[in-house]
Amino acid sequence: MDLDWVVTFLKDYEWLIEYLRNMVKPAAALAVVLLAVALSYSQNLSLEGEMIYSVFRSFLQLSVIGFVLQFIFNQENAGWIILAYLFMVFVAGYTAGQRAKHVPRGKYVAGVSILAGTGITMFLLVVLNVFPFTPRYMIPVAGMMVGNAMTVIGVTMKQLRDDIKMQLNLVETALALGATPRQATLQQVKRALVTSLSPVLDSCKTVGLISLPGAMTGMIMGGASPLEAIQLQIVVMNMIVGAATVSSIMCTYLCWPSFFTKAYQLQTHVFSS
Repeated sequence: MDLDWVVTFLKDYEWLIEYLRNMVKPAAALAVVLLAVALSYSQNLSLEGEMIYSVFRSFLQLSVIGFVLQFIFNQENAGWIILAYLFMVFVAGYTAGQRAKHVPRGKYVAGVSILAGTGITMFLLVVLNVFPFTPRYMIPVAGMMVGNAMTVIGVTMKQLRDDIKMQLNLVETALALGATPRQATLQQVKRALVTSLSPVLDSCKTVGLISLPGAMTGMIMGGASPLEAIQLQIVVMNMIVGAATVSSIMCTYLCWPSFFTKAYQLQTHVFSS
């Protein structure tokens, strides 16, 4: 009878025991982090504390999200997909807005742009029956698209604002000659879009030649056929390019009201800092 509570505990928390058992390999991988900490100390980089904090934070975040995803996958409820997706968009919008802090309403612009780009892409994937609308597929897909769109949006907003600031006289001259904000900043918009989208396109051009992307690597290590992994990775790269392009273009349109008045004049305070 004294051992009944032990048996009950083991049954109730079998998932936790299994999780801890599987953490042996990740714990062993900490040896690489310790090497990095030692090198930082030997070179007087003063990054030891930040390295340890970053690794601990990533461990904590991934552990929590792992349990959350396990719960969501077991529900098989479409509402959880939308909730998880909106949470990712909110965090990504906030992060991209922080990166372009001098852009007014930057968080709002980033959030709406990411929502539009990734939402349209996800809708097409579902309509074309590329992925089934289930948490197990849509949440990882949304995460990859939102993460890449976040990076592109942050670069687009910052680059566009900085380019207009550098060529302020040129833009003001164009406006004085009757150009609309779009016409006056056409070259700056093009430059910002090319700068932000170039890493995505370069990654697409070199995928499989320089490195194996995460989705493909995960499938191969999980025992899937390399041909199946390649098919999935092709879909992933296509949707990332599509979502990033739509999001970045949408971002430039949403930035104009923050850069110009209704009378087609520059908001000088935006470019003074």
